[in-house]
Amino acid sequence: MKTFNDKTYRPLPEQLTIKPSNIDGLGLHTNTFLDAGTVLGETHVLVHNMDRHEWVRTPLGGFINHNDDPNCYISTDRGDRTLHTIKPIEAGDELTVYYRFRGYDGTIGDDTAPNIEE
Repeated sequence: MKTFNDKTYRPLPEQLTIKPSNIDGLGLHTNTFLDAGTVLGETHVLVHNMDRHEWVRTPLGGFINHNDDPNCYISTDRGDRTLHTIKPIEAGDELTVYYRFRGYDGTIGDDTAPNIEE
């Protein structure tokens, strides 16, 4: 049997899982308490070659649902798409963002970092 270690690719950080959402379909949930300000990883990667130039969702970005009062934020200020918690999140809770990127709702929002609740 194959043994996995800390260098083995994992589609999600170990503290996250995908399960049914009360918002829509499936959602991204935490298995453990997460502090505000936790960086969880890239939600999208830029594919750029002769035939394509587009953002592609990673498994981390594929199941994040919208909420008007989100507990996470996707930063874009460094040219990547990285998921950060902005509130403490209890084990079992769904991670959510406020959709603001072109492609989600057709508009582009402010990419400045939000206030983080301690």
